[in-house]
Amino acid sequence: MRKVEAIIRPHKLNEIKDGLSRLGIRGMTVSEVFGYGLQKGHIGIYRGKQYNINILPKVKIEIVALAADVDDIIDIIIKKGQTGEIGDGKIFVLPVEQVYRIRTGESGKAAL
Repeated sequence: MRKVEAIIRPHKLNEIKDGLSRLGIRGMTVSEVFGYGLQKGHIGIYRGKQYNINILPKVKIEIVALAADVDDIIDIIIKKGQTGEIGDGKIFVLPVEQVYRIRTGESGKAAL
């Protein structure tokens, strides 16, 4: 099993979620996060004054899936999340040793 973590633009969440649903992904965790990378923020104007916004709002998606599904998940996130501009985000893939469903005590594939 693998955990796919993707940091994406907030307005791309629904497109990515719909694409993953069509793939058969039944669940994910979504968190609002803030950060910066190459994008390094932008200049905003508030009440006529300029100020730097260097920590930007993003969305973090976390999905635990079978290793065989990871490439398809990554393809969907890239295709649906891409704008071609700096700041589109990153995808991280981590190994998962075991998963348990708290309600039933199931483990492994059955717990996904």
